[in-house]
Amino acid sequence: MELKLVEKKKDLIKVEIEDPDETLIYPLIHELLQDKNVKDARYSTGHPQLDKAVLAIIVKDGKPQAALKKAAKSLANQYIEARQLIEKQLG
Repeated sequence: MELKLVEKKKDLIKVEIEDPDETLIYPLIHELLQDKNVKDARYSTGHPQLDKAVLAIIVKDGKPQAALKKAAKSLANQYIEARQLIEKQLG
């Protein structure tokens, strides 16, 4: 999965995603939408052979890049905690 910033404004970023892994993208969007500073987070795939997937993030306050980094870090921490719990329970 490769990310490329395609549009950047004060309250909006659009990130093109090559070879998207929807197992990661949908939890990331969910995490973004939990942030009180995020107005909207949308993922569009377009035509599978003609278009690349795009993640658009619009914020009410702050920078959209910061919201994306915060959501990614939160999601990573959740996966670490889940792994640790599994390792503890299964030894």
